[in-house]
Amino acid sequence: MDPLDQVPIEDAVVDADEMLALLKSADPTQVMIAARAFCEIEDARAVGPLLALLGAGCPMTRVSAAYALGRNIRAGKAADGSGEDQANLDAAHGAGPQTASPETASPETASSEDVPDIVEALIAQLRLDWSGYVRKGIVWALGRSGDRRALSPLLNALKTDIAAVRLWAASALGQMPGLDFEASVKAMPPLIAAMRQDPVAVVRSNCAWSVGELCINLPSNVVYATAVDALIETLVEDEDMGVREDAKAALLNLGDPRSLQMIEALQSEGLLW
Repeated sequence: MDPLDQVPIEDAVVDADEMLALLKSADPTQVMIAARAFCEIEDARAVGPLLALLGAGCPMTRVSAAYALGRNIRAGKAADGSGEDQANLDAAHGAGPQTASPETASPETASSEDVPDIVEALIAQLRLDWSGYVRKGIVWALGRSGDRRALSPLLNALKTDIAAVRLWAASALGQMPGLDFEASVKAMPPLIAAMRQDPVAVVRSNCAWSVGELCINLPSNVVYATAVDALIETLVEDEDMGVREDAKAALLNLGDPRSLQMIEALQSEGLLW
């Protein structure tokens, strides 16, 4: 499930200018409403106020700000000139195992000097925030960034954080738009390790999905072969049926001949369905 699905938004059309004003309201409830609105609205003018809300005392305000920044992270990057072409990013940003793509308004423009560095601010808050619920939202936002600076914090979250955060870190690593070869190679060993060893089945499942996604853009080299072997091992050995199914789906999606033969052999022996 996409974390934005957890943030209720009224069906009525929302006025961006009105919500921008409410982000600076003295009424915490109005601030919350506005932050949630920007989970649906893309507007670079909201980035600065939303970043300020990452330091709010209320965890619900911080998590709403994190999700809103995740929705607006490309609008901010487009405004400061640091992002790639929006169409290319959208093409590279595949749907994750638990993601959705709500309709959003077209991003408003803003000058580069008005747009702070969203990724650095999110990384800093990820290190500091005591709330796992907030850290989960930050991890999701970083996964949408496509920024290599987010890679190490996401890998660290996958290794060390609570299960809910590890879950989203696992899927975020597989859906980062435009992740290059070097970054994919760096992400693969921790993902494989978590796919094999994490005590929580849904985390292992998301790792399997991300391993498969990263393999799609890898050449047929030793890293690719190691990842496929790990998926096959998970398919055969993991104790959880859901994890095995996700490993199988990743292998089928890759279409690797060796893994397809393995799946066919296991099915013919009645060990897989």
